[in-house]
Amino acid sequence: MKPFRFGINVRDASARAEWQDKARKVEGLGYSALLVPDHLAAMLATIPAVMSAADVTKSLRVGTNVLNNDLRHPVVLAREAATVDVLTDGRLELGLGAGYMRIEYDQAGLRFDRGGIRVERLAESVTIIKGLLGGADVSFAGQHYRVTGHRIHPRPIQRPHPPIIIGGNGPRLLTLAASEADIVNFTGITFTSGGTVPDMDGWKVAGV
Repeated sequence: MKPFRFGINVRDASARAEWQDKARKVEGLGYSALLVPDHLAAMLATIPAVMSAADVTKSLRVGTNVLNNDLRHPVVLAREAATVDVLTDGRLELGLGAGYMRIEYDQAGLRFDRGGIRVERLAESVTIIKGLLGGADVSFAGQHYRVTGHRIHPRPIQRPHPPIIIGGNGPRLLTLAASEADIVNFTGITFTSGGTVPDMDGWKVAGV
């Protein structure tokens, strides 16, 4: 059994100094990882924020929790992930998800496909990303992505690749996570059929 670790999601700051101070505090408090979510909202962009946090810490692992697969092509994402892993001396944890907030898709002019299609795209993306991070010449022909003879440089420091987090809930996504992820992130919240409002049926505020 792997050791139990604690990580923390951090999403916003008004300036570089504030953000980097948060990263130092997270490391000083003994957390294993600082993770940054990925939303088209009033928050820092994920990859630059991860790099900035890594620049002022020494052992703190940094990562994404989780990147919306529909916002990036897997070839581009694999190249970015490999570079981040190299520039952080092998501290990246790569979180991936299928996307779930319809309002973000609508605002950006992106098609919000049904959940099964989004999970299918994520599954293809994970296959491509793992192959590229593992150093292969990747050729892939799927329903959603096509890659021909591509190899990335540099390769990540962590071998065969940085730990893959797959986040979300639902049977299809968790089945994918069980077979492909190193770490599974449970969101715990689903959305109504329109994809804009959290489904809070059965939830209540706990007294603390």
